[in-house]
Amino acid sequence: MSRLQAGRRHDVRFTLNGKPCAGEAEPRLLLTDFLRHQIGVTGTHVGCEHGVCGACTVEIDGQPARACLTLAVQIDGCEIRTVESLAPSAGSLGVLQAAFKRNHALQCGFCTAGILMSLDSFLREHPRPDEESIRDLLSGHLCRCTGYAPIVRAALEAAAELADQSREKTDA
Repeated sequence: MSRLQAGRRHDVRFTLNGKPCAGEAEPRLLLTDFLRHQIGVTGTHVGCEHGVCGACTVEIDGQPARACLTLAVQIDGCEIRTVESLAPSAGSLGVLQAAFKRNHALQCGFCTAGILMSLDSFLREHPRPDEESIRDLLSGHLCRCTGYAPIVRAALEAAAELADQSREKTDA
């Protein structure tokens, strides 16, 4: 990337949830603020702004990342996924989201988007996780409401459902 000039807005072109997207950002604009205020995608939450709580977790080029520690200009040319990508269509829930709903794995919902994004990535790489590995993943997220037990149940349930779906596809 060429040298960025302070105070100057820079074009940022990227793929957002599978669709081409573009905007302008000043060099110091955080990805959280860019997504929410410039692009209008508000599912990514701003929590601690220090990378500790995990509420802002998105996926950048297939890897979970803290959007509060990422500058908007850094995503130029990248593929970004946010929590909005988890629903297969408007008005419906993805497998993880539905499992969270069934297991009452959210209360205030503030941390939920980040946890869902981390779990989505984790379950693609670890399709048959155990409780310990899920708890380890969740150690990077702060949730003050649920005590994590329903989140763990939801993650295990979603993993089982995704494994069943995968098995059905290979059997077909």
